[in-house]
Amino acid sequence: MSEISGRQKTLYFLKFIGLGLVVGVAYVDPGNWGTDIAAGSKFGYSLLWVVVMSNLIGIFMQYLSSKLGIATGMSLSENCRENFSKHKTIGLWISAEIAVIATDLAEVVGAAIAIFLLFKIPLIYGAMLASLDTLLILGLEKFGMRKIEAVIIGMMVLIGCAYLIEINLAQPDWNQIAYHAVVPSLNHNSLIIAVGILGATVMPHAIFLHSAMTKTRKTIFDVLKTPKRIIRFSLMDTVVALVFAGLINGAILVMSAATFYQKNLAIESIQTAYQTLSPLLGNVSGLAFGVALLASGIASSVVATLSGQVIFEGFTKLRTNLWKRRLVIRSITVVPAVIALYYGANTLDLLVISQVILSLQLPFTIIPLVYFTNNKKIMGADYSNRILTKTLAIICIGVIIILNVLLVIFQFGLKL
Repeated sequence: MSEISGRQKTLYFLKFIGLGLVVGVAYVDPGNWGTDIAAGSKFGYSLLWVVVMSNLIGIFMQYLSSKLGIATGMSLSENCRENFSKHKTIGLWISAEIAVIATDLAEVVGAAIAIFLLFKIPLIYGAMLASLDTLLILGLEKFGMRKIEAVIIGMMVLIGCAYLIEINLAQPDWNQIAYHAVVPSLNHNSLIIAVGILGATVMPHAIFLHSAMTKTRKTIFDVLKTPKRIIRFSLMDTVVALVFAGLINGAILVMSAATFYQKNLAIESIQTAYQTLSPLLGNVSGLAFGVALLASGIASSVVATLSGQVIFEGFTKLRTNLWKRRLVIRSITVVPAVIALYYGANTLDLLVISQVILSLQLPFTIIPLVYFTNNKKIMGADYSNRILTKTLAIICIGVIIILNVLLVIFQFGLKL
């Protein structure tokens, strides 16, 4: 099937889309809320450019991930297992598992906060209740991948609608938004938040998942035959979905800047943000905030579970059930989360720290990804990265490593 009509292309594209929005949920998880609210409340609109830059890097890396899956028929973790030594594979596997645990910590804390805001259940008990989303995943698994995608996409749309309401109520300064979206501004104090935004946006587990989920479109591959057309579909799907996710991220920061920073209000936790929103913008704002946060926690938890399964099976070649995977990871993350909350840990700080961990792990995900997609033996001469793509990939890796190095330097109090 070398030639298809425009109408057929549209139909096949509509059948293909969905992967981008599923991985896009990882880009609006509770960790993003923590870093974006912290950025907006402490530094106004000045870190909006980091959201834009991180989103562009995220789109690029997710595109490479999907291209790897389409061209090789294997996920990123499977490619690591097949092409690297045993020791390198084990090291990368451990690194990826740490990323999943850090992600899940943010989801536990985020869901616990949302439960507290909406139902006034204490954070400690909310963290325990958050573990019950295992039952949700078990229920969704019975209906197949498309049903899971539909629920996740529905929650993504809900989050977007909630923040459309927030922005409308906040009435931000659009001139400042336009300026800071493209003009970089960074200092010693804002660096950790900037790195947190990067870690919250370009999510390692989402990169692993995207390469694996391309297999769910195998029937379309069989019809269209050529991977090039499918890669173009994937690029369009990824761009549309992650631009939408990026707009939500930007909206969170903008709302925080317009509502809190402009009024010199210190926001030390997401609970404080919620409690401050209602008096300033009305009860609808607070309700939208709480509902969107809960949807974010649940949806991103499902995505993290799928990612964890892909990572485990790809690196080890062992099969595992989603519910078993969820129980293991949640048992690891709930205990420290409950202990931290019991001793009064700042929830905003917990979310930011979890995202910084993800940023520090990110090079161990994207460097193998770029290596594989650059390699003609692995990808094939027709699908390996061209010079421009290779250059952009090196720039992205460089930016991430430089920000991480600066963070380590400043956190240890060293002088440049």
